[in-house]
Amino acid sequence: LERYEEAIKAYDNAIEINPDFAEAWCNKGAALYSLERYEEAIEAFNKAIEIKPDFALAWNNKGNALGNLERYDEAIKAFNRAIEINPDYAEAWYNKGVTLFNLERYEEAIEAYDKAIEIKPDYAEAWYNKGLALVGLERYEEALEAFNKAIEIKPDYALAWFGKAITYSIKGNKEEALKNLSKAIELDPKLKQLAKGFSAFIPLRDDEEFKKIVE
Repeated sequence: LERYEEAIKAYDNAIEINPDFAEAWCNKGAALYSLERYEEAIEAFNKAIEIKPDFALAWNNKGNALGNLERYDEAIKAFNRAIEINPDYAEAWYNKGVTLFNLERYEEAIEAYDKAIEIKPDYAEAWYNKGLALVGLERYEEALEAFNKAIEIKPDYALAWFGKAITYSIKGNKEEALKNLSKAIELDPKLKQLAKGFSAFIPLRDDEEFKKIVE
């Protein structure tokens, strides 16, 4: 945290010397974002955009900060602006997808993830989040394919293994659910806590193997 505070001071010094230094404003915003000071981050990104209206990174980062404040419609507008400036901006497509997912607009989220994947086929996070949106639409076989693709790209991607466990549990395939959950927790023990409270695992709660895995 101290590192970000120091970075903010350095960017403030740069801005003092040159108030029109758009990159310094954007970097200051990124540091404030890392400190979860989202309102201040948005102010800094706005300043960068005011100086350099076609600054796609600043628009994207502003979208992320708005998303964290649950100002989803404004976030989508910011991502759209970033994409308008740079149509091949995979991260902006991905972030737009996450925001649409948060609004439960799953079909549109998948379209945005597909765009990100088209630009960057090895985008494991986009494949994983596409899987979650497909689960939201009860398209379980396609969801498993998306999670598998994320794992193929990044074999130690604990959340993708967790996504598979959720999907198998919903489908009533206990054996596969437990196998994938075990792998997810082996990769990231913090997922034990999440698994204990996750509604998809309610059918497994009395199972001895499940109890052992989440102990």
